Amino acid sequence: MSYDVEKRKEDLLEISQKKGLEEILRPLVREIHLFDTMLSGTVYIEDTSVFEALKENEKLLLQREVTKFDADAVAVLNQNHQKIGCLPEKDSPVFSRLMDAGKLLNGRVISVFYRDGFYRVKIGIWLMDY
Repeated sequence: MSYDVEKRKEDLLEISQKKGLEEILRPLVREIHLFDTMLSGTVYIEDTSVFEALKENEKLLLQREVTKFDADAVAVLNQNHQKIGCLPEKDSPVFSRLMDAGKLLNGRVISVFYRDGFYRVKIGIWLMDY
């Protein structure tokens, strides 16, 4: 019986450097749809071109943001890390607690439309489960 260890062609470090860690983990990730909501605060976004550039099903980043008005605030960013709004105050406590506990959440654009002087963005919120 031989106890020689066969050298692998590529180890995980090499693969992650070539393809990125995200590509290694992608097959292990399960996305769980949690909730749909309309963003708040879109009226305060000065560069409205960010809304015109959003596409249906585009992934969005959710980021904790403690403000003087809301300790549970969650900002929503586009792929270029530009803020496009936040989760409504009534919805944010649950999602901020999940994020504070280390859970990875992201969003996806459902729809974008302009009405009554500002953009309205409906998103879905997804939990990334490993």
